[in-house]
Amino acid sequence: MLSAKSLFQEIIDNDESFALFCSIAASGESQGGWENARIAALVPPDERDLAPKIARHGADEDKHGRIFNALMRKRGLEPVPVPSDTDYTTLLERAGIGLAHDKLRADQPLTVQDIVTYLAHSRVTEQRASEQMELLRTHFADHPDLGRAVKMISNDEDNHLAYCHEELLRLARTGHGRAIQRTLRACALAEIRIYRDVSLAVMAHMGRILGWSRPRAAILAAGVHAVYVWERFAGWRRMVSLAMPERRDPLGGPATVTPEFA
Repeated sequence: MLSAKSLFQEIIDNDESFALFCSIAASGESQGGWENARIAALVPPDERDLAPKIARHGADEDKHGRIFNALMRKRGLEPVPVPSDTDYTTLLERAGIGLAHDKLRADQPLTVQDIVTYLAHSRVTEQRASEQMELLRTHFADHPDLGRAVKMISNDEDNHLAYCHEELLRLARTGHGRAIQRTLRACALAEIRIYRDVSLAVMAHMGRILGWSRPRAAILAAGVHAVYVWERFAGWRRMVSLAMPERRDPLGGPATVTPEFA
């Protein structure tokens, strides 16, 4: 019987598929760390109070990348090249979602509108990350190797999502509400399409590694398409709503690093 837990278990149990899974995750997290670090360095003067929080966000993402690499090392595995069609963060940037890397590599201060773009992009992608980690936490919180890492990353992603809600609501109160909603909607619609494409690519690579039959691969692909249809017509709205989070000032302190994952 196909289920999320059985699918992840199969990927985790095979060294080659596990290395690919962790390499894709580590690459995306490290990229997010770099992006946030550059944004923190270029924050406009009127938003300087936000810089430490953005830096904390980036430090968390870097930590997650190290965690996934540590999980591979624990099994005696090395990172593998990330196929271009599974590179979620790069594909988002190429689609014009978030801040362009050319802008982040320059030394010119960002604008407040750039910060709105960054936070809207983060609100959408952190929704996805929070949901994915919650799924893993549900099924693997007690796993002897993955459990601690999954719980730590899941908690961080929830903090990141709460931070995005809090800061976007603050900016909405200062007159940026329409720009925020417009940017959120564009980001959400682009993200669900890219997430569909990346999911299909990941499943194709995993299927080749694990020797999935054509019927099984077709069923999984159909499931990905079904999720996209739901998100395209209704599910995207969960990515654009804003509500004051229960976790207040979730990125107000330093990033946490444990010796095991340092």
